[in-house]
Amino acid sequence: MKHIKLLLALALFFVASATNAQKFAYIDAEYILAQMPEFKSAQKQLDDIAADWQKDIESKMAEVDKLYREYQEEKVLLTDDLRKKREKAIDDKEKIARDLQKQRFAPDGELYKKRQELIKPIQDKVFDAVQKVAKKSGLDFIFDKSGDMTMLFANAKFDKSDEVLEDLGVTVAERKKEEAPKDPKEKPQAPKNTPPQKPR
Repeated sequence: MKHIKLLLALALFFVASATNAQKFAYIDAEYILAQMPEFKSAQKQLDDIAADWQKDIESKMAEVDKLYREYQEEKVLLTDDLRKKREKAIDDKEKIARDLQKQRFAPDGELYKKRQELIKPIQDKVFDAVQKVAKKSGLDFIFDKSGDMTMLFANAKFDKSDEVLEDLGVTVAERKKEEAPKDPKEKPQAPKNTPPQKPR
C-alpha cells in the first residue's frame, strides 16, 4: 500500500512538473541534524535522561526480585495471613515499577515529551532554513531524502543540505557526493536514540 501511494505521489508530481516546469531539490534532514552541535547536545541529554530513568526502574525491579526470593525461602514458615500480606507488598512494588516504566517510556510518555521539548525547536529551525533556501533558489519542492518517501536515485547537484546548514550558521567540511563510493566500514553519522530495554 505504501508503494502504491508513493507511485501515485510521484506520478502526480511528474505530471505537475511537466505542465508547469516546476523546480525541485532535496535535503538529507538526518545529515543536517547530525552536523548541528545543539542537536548533538539535545540528543546526549535525552540519552542521559533515558539511561538514568532506566537505571532507576531496574533498581526497583531488582528490589522486587530480592523480596520475592526472600519470600520463597520463608513462606513455609509463614501463616496464610502473612503470606497474603507479603505477596501483596511484592505485587504493589512491582506495579509501581511497571507504572513508572510506562509513565516514562510509553509512546506518549515523559521521554517522548522531553524529546519534543528539546528536539522540536531545532527541527523548526531547520524547517525555517529550508523555506529560506527554497525561496532564494526559486524552488517549488524540497524533498527529505531521509524521510518516508524513498528516493531510488538522487543527483547530488540537487542536494541543498549544505545550503540549509549554511543558513543555520553551521560550518561543515566538504562531504563526498553520492557518486563517490562509500566505505562499507563507515558508520552512519546521525545519532540514534535507542529505547531502553524493558527490565525482566
